[in-house]
Amino acid sequence: MKILLLGRDGQVGGQLLPRLETLGTVTACGRGEADLERPADLAALVLDARPDAIVNAAAYTAVDKAEAESARARLVNAEAVAVLADAARRTGALLVHYSTDYVFDGTKPGPYSEADLPNPLSAYGATKLAGEQAIAATGCRHWIFRTSWVFAPRGRNFARTILTLARDRAELRVVDDQHGTPTPAGLVADVTAAFLRRAAGPARPADGLYHLAPHGDTTWCRFARSILATARDAGALLRCPPENVIAIPTADYPTPARRPANSRLRVAKLEATLGRRLPGWEDAAAPVLGALAAEAAYDSRLAS
Repeated sequence: MKILLLGRDGQVGGQLLPRLETLGTVTACGRGEADLERPADLAALVLDARPDAIVNAAAYTAVDKAEAESARARLVNAEAVAVLADAARRTGALLVHYSTDYVFDGTKPGPYSEADLPNPLSAYGATKLAGEQAIAATGCRHWIFRTSWVFAPRGRNFARTILTLARDRAELRVVDDQHGTPTPAGLVADVTAAFLRRAAGPARPADGLYHLAPHGDTTWCRFARSILATARDAGALLRCPPENVIAIPTADYPTPARRPANSRLRVAKLEATLGRRLPGWEDAAAPVLGALAAEAAYDSRLAS
């Protein structure tokens, strides 16, 4: 299988690369080779590579910044994606794309399924939804994975931010009324690889949307406490212990972008396709939090 990977340097892209390399020949592109802010160049890239699958892990992900840069976010998350989808249609390639739980408004009391109508609250969510719609409109072969609260040992994410803040502050105030599911980038990559292994066989997953997240849910506040507890157990020297993470309502932490109070995802469709159950978020998160905790402990020893 020939695979064209975009966004190799991101959280998901970095986890995808070693897994995709077990499936065939991978052309892995960073921003220098495939800049989604220059959509006109993307069609030529696809036509030249002639891949069997395009895996697009590149995106504009600065949720708050997108409120002031909505045109830039739309360029990357929708317009460039439309170009990729059209190129996939023209070449017969399969397009794998990643979207977000932030396409929903959070008013549903339970987890969202693929059949629930999106209603994004933010510019970021709106541009990601526009990307989904652009893919579907081309009629190309595609899988779109909606995921949530993605984090990894590398890159900018909530877990790394909490550990950085906890080194300098004795107390952290973190929102406790937004419910979702932390999703390790490695799980996203594992599921992607599992789907691609079936791409050419009789059990090929159907085109369309799939929700991809572990089971269970938490809040940003409780997630922060878990991160710091793991780091403390690993020997990291932090000014802020887990018990000093103070729960606050969203109203006390205003941000440019509105976020859904509930962004839990129902993953039954994906599990039925895979034929197995996804893990709970605590089990899925443990290796990543362990790696981040070990890094924090090492940094502590260097600083002491």
